[in-house]
Amino acid sequence: MASIKLNLVLCSVIFSVLVCVNTQSVHRRFEYKYSFKPPYLAQKDGSVPFWEYGGNAIASGESVRLAPSLRSQKGAIWTKTPINFDWWEVDVMFKVTGRGRIGADGLAFWYTTQRGDYTGEVFGSSDRWNGLAVIFDSFDNDNKHNNPYIMAIVNDGTKVFDHKSDGSTQLLSGCLRDFRNKPFPTRARIEYYLNTLTVYFHNGMTNNEADYELCFRAENVQLPRGGHFGLSAATGGLADDHDVIHLLTTSLHQQQQPGGQQMSADEQQKLSQEYQEYQKKLEQQKEEYRKEHPDEVRDKEGEMDDWFESDGQRELRQIFQGQMQIHDVLRDLNKKVDEVIGKQMNSLSMLTAVYGHTQGQPIQPGAAPPAQIPSLPIGRHDWDALVANNQIMINTIAELKGFIIEVSRKSDSLLASGGQAGAAGGINPQFLTEMRDSVLQVKQTVNGVAQRLVAQPAAQASCPDVSCVSFTSLLLVVAAQLSLMFVYSLYKERKEAQAKKFF
Repeated sequence: MASIKLNLVLCSVIFSVLVCVNTQSVHRRFEYKYSFKPPYLAQKDGSVPFWEYGGNAIASGESVRLAPSLRSQKGAIWTKTPINFDWWEVDVMFKVTGRGRIGADGLAFWYTTQRGDYTGEVFGSSDRWNGLAVIFDSFDNDNKHNNPYIMAIVNDGTKVFDHKSDGSTQLLSGCLRDFRNKPFPTRARIEYYLNTLTVYFHNGMTNNEADYELCFRAENVQLPRGGHFGLSAATGGLADDHDVIHLLTTSLHQQQQPGGQQMSADEQQKLSQEYQEYQKKLEQQKEEYRKEHPDEVRDKEGEMDDWFESDGQRELRQIFQGQMQIHDVLRDLNKKVDEVIGKQMNSLSMLTAVYGHTQGQPIQPGAAPPAQIPSLPIGRHDWDALVANNQIMINTIAELKGFIIEVSRKSDSLLASGGQAGAAGGINPQFLTEMRDSVLQVKQTVNGVAQRLVAQPAAQASCPDVSCVSFTSLLLVVAAQLSLMFVYSLYKERKEAQAKKFF
């Protein structure tokens, strides 16, 4: 087994040498100081390592929102230090989303000698820039119906961006691509290598990272060295959310074969023969190993068969799963149909019974008698009155039930107390004696009053004719009483008025 592994290593080395012979490759290096990506894109204090943002930009752990979906918003993010390599490739993943059918204004990628403003006039950055701008314009200013549009503009620091024509007279190259409201994030790969600018675009319709298409390619593009990377966005009368999920920077370097030496044709042929010989030896050793260990090879082959399934097996499994799902749906549908049919049959029988009752037809033997239906039509107020009377009857019955329960409870308590008294020795004799004496005393008093009225003469029983009080005295007493009542009312009103002053 060790010899087999060694032969495999030698074969791979020889193959790599044959592939790399007489070729010039590009060395790629990821530059983390000029990149940001989730998770933990922003720190706890809100800062992004090696980057600075401002304006209306908001940084979170998952993305940087350059401009929110509000009117007249601008924001940007820039690298703190300039780059120290000539050729580069930048992968930008972003999302531009909004509720409107038309968005505004757009997003831009910058490579400039100086960092731009955070609230500038050109998509959130400064005008008259020196370097490259790749603009993702989503608003149609020139009304030519050619937006959303991706374009590249190179400026030497003297040109002013033409907003009215959407920069159509200044652009280096561009392509018409829609990047708004996609199911997946859209991506742009911007490559600048050997003075050639290439832009690839991912439309965000799939989640496959390899679904890039060429947007445009421009040659003989001269960009200044040592520039800054930046991203900016802006909104106008219409608004979109401009979110950047990541920006990954890769530096590109030319890589040649060390010493500039090239292999001759004889050496290449010699290496090819050695590679073929090693392949033959490896196949012979594999055959010998299979012959010496047939059981182990069979077990491994069986395990591999269990691990993987063929295309036919996979198709059959998918068909079976689909049929099972269809069967479940049909079974549920059958239940629903049976329920609907049952309800329809019940309704039909009730309507038939009602119709036969109203027409005076005799009921078929064996059929259930129809319910008593009141004479039609029944008004809404009649139904409300019936419901109200029914509720009143229910409340009255509930009150009556409570009263009966209370009477029953008191009766039970009286019976229980009487039973306890009887068990203790009967009714108290002293209580009966007192009641008897009281009744006798009342009876004697009544009899005495009756005898006195009978014995008194009629003349003495009548009231005297002469009055003890004269009419003048009666008037004086009434006048004095009225004056006292008047004085008391005045006194009371004065007290009330004084008491109101404190409130």
